[in-house]
Amino acid sequence: MPMITVEFHFDFGSPNAYLAHCVIPAVEARTGAQFRYVPVLLGGVFKATNNRSPAEALKDIKNKPEYEKLETERFIRRHNIAQFRRNPFFPVNTLQIMRGAVAAEIDGVLARYVEVVFHHMWEEPKKMDDPEVIRTALDASGLDGTHMLERIQDPMIKERLLHTTEQSVARGSFGSPTFFVDDEIFFGKDRLRDVEEAILSLR
Repeated sequence: MPMITVEFHFDFGSPNAYLAHCVIPAVEARTGAQFRYVPVLLGGVFKATNNRSPAEALKDIKNKPEYEKLETERFIRRHNIAQFRRNPFFPVNTLQIMRGAVAAEIDGVLARYVEVVFHHMWEEPKKMDDPEVIRTALDASGLDGTHMLERIQDPMIKERLLHTTEQSVARGSFGSPTFFVDDEIFFGKDRLRDVEEAILSLR
């Protein structure tokens, strides 16, 4: 049977994108589908859709932030995600590391880059909008930090991230994590069960 590919539109700055990333391998194993990681700039998505981050949107709502935290804790327990840590520098400006994801995709090392950057964002959290912190983190994980910081200055890299972000919005996205099974959109880590059902319906 032909391979089913699911698009995962992500930004490293989203803890929910990280949590979804932790669950994706199990979904792939159960369904035989392959998830294709598509870098988008969440700030650009928010600006284009007049959306705000959950932290901003929920800050003046009584009880809802506490409930959202509870739901996150349930998700973490359900999927046994023991390595997750809140980033004390949140929110982090992800422009540089998302451009890095575009460069890594072109260079054929996106999967490794994603693992490394998610690790330094949400497992051993660092201020990943500081160029020196980025350089040191990438070097420590076996990637060439200096080379990557040079790569992200390429106008083609910048334009490609802008393009993928605009295309994501044009298809209906308004945040991250967003998934597309064919042209059907799903938003949020909790929709992964629906994503899995959609994959199986195509078999």
